[in-house]
Amino acid sequence: MHSIYLKEGREKSVLRRHPWIFSGAIRRVDGAPECGETVAVRSADGTFLAHGAYAPESHIPVKLWNFTESEPVDEAFFRSRIASALALRRTVFHGKLPQAYRLICAESDGLPGLVADVYGEYAVCQITGAGMERHRELVGRILLDYVKGVYERSDVDSRTKDGLPARTGHLAGAELPDVLEFEENGLLYRADYRGGHKTGFYLDQRDNRRLVAECAAGAESVLNCFSYTGGFGLAALKGGAKHVLNVDSSEGALALARGNAARNGFSDDAFETKEADVFQFLRSCRDSRKSFDLIVLDPPKFAETASQKERAARAYKDVNLLAVKLLNPGGQLFTFSCSGAIDDDLFAKIVDSAASDARRPLRIVRWLSQGPDHPVLTSFPEGRYLKGLQAVAPV
Repeated sequence: MHSIYLKEGREKSVLRRHPWIFSGAIRRVDGAPECGETVAVRSADGTFLAHGAYAPESHIPVKLWNFTESEPVDEAFFRSRIASALALRRTVFHGKLPQAYRLICAESDGLPGLVADVYGEYAVCQITGAGMERHRELVGRILLDYVKGVYERSDVDSRTKDGLPARTGHLAGAELPDVLEFEENGLLYRADYRGGHKTGFYLDQRDNRRLVAECAAGAESVLNCFSYTGGFGLAALKGGAKHVLNVDSSEGALALARGNAARNGFSDDAFETKEADVFQFLRSCRDSRKSFDLIVLDPPKFAETASQKERAARAYKDVNLLAVKLLNPGGQLFTFSCSGAIDDDLFAKIVDSAASDARRPLRIVRWLSQGPDHPVLTSFPEGRYLKGLQAVAPV
């Protein structure tokens, strides 16, 4: 096995069990390991620290598998990690798994480069790292212990950082049906696993959709921005809202949203869709003096890297400022950021700045995050990517 030697003093993060090693921490590479090959990570004096997957083209050239020299990264390793991931989900869901949930959450489940979401009897996975790419067929076979078939959606931009091409298609077991339908919080949804965002649905917002349903009772008007396939809008109607307007730039996503609404018995009058740029639409609402009792902002990732943080912060500020101006007295705002570069403190400051500029001081009543099937490893705080808050406008 080839070895990676760190610079003097750069082993501290590994000893804290952070799973990433950045290129600047590496002193030398022993031999010429292949992309995705498992290497031994050693301190400057040669002491073993961890096993990791090597990706020479990445600015994070090593992502760590384990910290035990005697534990090989083999089939037994992957079987153990996946079984442990399932055991955690059984714990957090009190022994009754949802019909759709995240089974494997990459680094937070000790499997960097792998996300796997279960929809009923099938799984949809994303492989984003060179190490996991090397073991993709093995992982597919192991997942068949839990599901009938596995589809791969490895078409995310992050693969390019490890020099990997995009890939989608059948991975293991039975072919998936054209439609993956599941129930969540008493509502029927369909996941567009072939062409939709992520693996087809935003499973990380499950608990927040339930909260919106609980808070929407009596709301005459709800605005669901960046609505995708209408998850928050359906939740609001189930909770008792009278009317929901869902706005998204994708007509394909809105068509799926309308289908979801019909399957749940909601009329077109109650569940309205609008294809539009959200920023422009909010400005038109401001100019025409429209207002809403409850607004959801769940935008896509505005910042992929830390270098994009300032631009992203301006975009979050703009969209929240426009939304705050549209809230009726006592109206509720549910606003989110899934950009890893925007931490909780910065996001709160952005929303505060938006409220201040709108001259409408908000009161934060809840801090929101991803569901428990999207755990965060204590040594890897980067795993907490979803930040959100519920705020109420002054009466």
